[in-house]
Amino acid sequence: MKKKRQQKIIELIEKYDIETQDELVELLEKEGFHTTQATMSRDMRELRLSKVSVGMGHQKYVVADPENLKMSEKYVKVCKEGYVSMDMAQNILVMKTVPGMAMAVAAALDAMKFDEIVGCVAGDDTIMAAVRTVEDTRELIKKLGKMLEE
Repeated sequence: MKKKRQQKIIELIEKYDIETQDELVELLEKEGFHTTQATMSRDMRELRLSKVSVGMGHQKYVVADPENLKMSEKYVKVCKEGYVSMDMAQNILVMKTVPGMAMAVAAALDAMKFDEIVGCVAGDDTIMAAVRTVEDTRELIKKLGKMLEE
């Protein structure tokens, strides 16, 4: 039971931007896992969860793999350095970058594994990201906007 619960915790924090233990407990309840705050704290410690900033004063839980956290910070930096603007055309995110940076920014977006993105195609200064739905495109623009504002 513990292993399944911890797998579900990882799945939930990868799918949602969860800011508090209470939010996580609530989502676990909806998934059929009944747990106490003490058990949740223990699971979080064993899973090495930590919080990272997602912009505008918000944070979310992630699995604290020092190597991945360093790489994630590098990907965000690449995105910030290359980003010029973004817009959407239905379920396609179109991102403009400084000349020569589109491939690097697209690779960073792919590496960050946004659930909404199916894949990216990059030219010299433009990225077209295929997104699952129109609503996902709107949500992705919000997420990226927060990340790029920091």
